[in-house]
Amino acid sequence: MEHLQAYRAAGGGKHRANKPIEARAWNRRLLIAAAVLFAAGITNSESRAQSGPFAPLAGSWSGTGTVTLDDGSTERIRCRAKYAPIGPTMEMSLTCASDAYKFNLGANVRSEGSAVSGSWTEASRNISGSLQGRGAGGNYDLVASTAGFNANISLKTTGNKQNVTMRADSQFRGANISLTK
Repeated sequence: MEHLQAYRAAGGGKHRANKPIEARAWNRRLLIAAAVLFAAGITNSESRAQSGPFAPLAGSWSGTGTVTLDDGSTERIRCRAKYAPIGPTMEMSLTCASDAYKFNLGANVRSEGSAVSGSWTEASRNISGSLQGRGAGGNYDLVASTAGFNANISLKTTGNKQNVTMRADSQFRGANISLTK
């Protein structure tokens, strides 16, 4: 019995055979704690990037639609959109193309309450202008303006589906686009 007490005293009051098991349990707890902290950090950084008035739009979208030209003809188009919100601001791009028609719309917008303002460019025609409108939660009604061109733009988002409607007073009469995430 004395021998067992001396053996336990040398091992810190515990039998040495238990030390590897305790070390493994400690390492496992430490690994779990690190994984939880890492996951919490990722979730927190994603929520910061995804917070704000434009958060429902975040990400890449694609779909199809139609474009109506000045002569009344329509063409089917394929589209890709990308929305990158950061707090109350957002950068976006929308590229649509058919066999004979293409447009590349880009915009930088800012939300202040329900008011939205910003600028837009259409790269293939080298034009740009201002955007003004209202909305929140993925649903917006905007007017894109520049000298000799005005277009009404409506964006309606529900979950992973989005409808974009554009109506203009130029050679480009309008577009109806359905996108999914």
